[in-house]
Amino acid sequence: MNSTHTAAGLVVAAGSSSRMGFDKMTAPLQGRPVVEWSLRAFQQCSEITHGVLVCAPDRIAEFQKLAAPYPKFQHIVAGGSERSASVLNGLRALAPFAPGYVAVHDAARPLVTPALITHILAAARIHQAASAAQRVSDTLHRGDAQGVLLETVPREGVFAMQTPQAAGFDILLAALQAHQAGSTDEVSALIASGIHPVAILNDQPNFKITYPQDLALAEALLAMGSSISNQT
Repeated sequence: MNSTHTAAGLVVAAGSSSRMGFDKMTAPLQGRPVVEWSLRAFQQCSEITHGVLVCAPDRIAEFQKLAAPYPKFQHIVAGGSERSASVLNGLRALAPFAPGYVAVHDAARPLVTPALITHILAAARIHQAASAAQRVSDTLHRGDAQGVLLETVPREGVFAMQTPQAAGFDILLAALQAHQAGSTDEVSALIASGIHPVAILNDQPNFKITYPQDLALAEALLAMGSSISNQT
């Protein structure tokens, strides 16, 4: 039986980095590889008791070394062909620890903080599931394959999802087992299962590193934060 008081972290680092032109997971960012920033945040979060890091199957030994300084992340498992398969593999690896809740995070979002993880987990305990998110403020248009704009999409009530995304462990495991195909994130699988997560608005930088300029921006923001901390 799962303990409702415990929470596990699941960090996903199995992507291909195809749009970066180089491996973003091990790219240097303020003195440590990108993936380590997420491991560090989850390690420092008092809510997290256990963690699993999911990486490409041929990089397990490499990521075991990267995770060595983070005692909560001594379980490194192979990812799947899609993100949903990678998360499902991670959940199955966490099952023996029987956590009450799990927070899933993309390692490509290195600006996550222990405070955000705690906030998302607290909301999940109240609402069954929760995700970091931002309201969409840009005007949205739907177009065809050639980029011809056809119609305006109402942005009221539209959220851009981030991670962490957290839920009761058993709830999320069942949702992904039933709706793995077509689920681009945990919220997708949960909604398909009739569970409606709550969006927790996050006004702090938490973007996903997708292009080389994203890495430069993350570097600048982390340097700024370090400078402020040294002055206080």
